[in-house]
Amino acid sequence: MPTPFDVQTDSPAGVQQVFAAFGDEGYWRDRITEFGGGATTLDRLEVDADGAVSVSTTQDLRNDLLPGPLKKVFRGTLSVVRTEAWHRTGAESVQGSVTISASGVPGSGMGTATVAAAPDGSQFRFTGTVEVKIPIVGGRVEKAICDQIVTEIPQLQRFTSDWIAQNG
Repeated sequence: MPTPFDVQTDSPAGVQQVFAAFGDEGYWRDRITEFGGGATTLDRLEVDADGAVSVSTTQDLRNDLLPGPLKKVFRGTLSVVRTEAWHRTGAESVQGSVTISASGVPGSGMGTATVAAAPDGSQFRFTGTVEVKIPIVGGRVEKAICDQIVTEIPQLQRFTSDWIAQNG
C-alpha cells in the first residue's frame, strides 16, 4: 500500500518568479549541482509556447549515496528518473505533477504540487505517494523516502528563493 506525504512551505519569491525559474536551464543545472552532485543529469527541459515546463532528470543512486536505512535494502545499482510538468492555472497560481520511477527496485512515486500567492511571496504545497513493492520492508522504505521528501522540499524552496534573488 503506498505511503502518502504532504508538505507545505513558504517562499519570499512570487509565483511568477518561481515559475520562470522552473523554465530556466541555469536554474536546473544549479539545482542539480546543489542537490544531485555529480550523480544527477538533466535529460530534458522543454518550455512550450504557453510557458508550460516539462523537465526530466536521472539520478544515479549508487549504494554509497543512499541514506542509512536504504543502504541495507538496496545493494545493487539504482537510478531514479524524475519527471516534472508545470503550468499556470491562473494569474497567481502554478500547478505541477511529479512522477518518480526507479530502476533496480520495484518502486515509484507520484504527486501534485501547487505554487500559490501568499502575503509575503508564495506558498508551495506538495502531496503524493511513494510505493516500494518489497515484501516485509517496503513500508519502512516508503516511510524513509517520504520523510526525506518532507525534509528536502523546504530546503529546495529555500534554494529556489535564493537562486531567484541572485539570478533575477
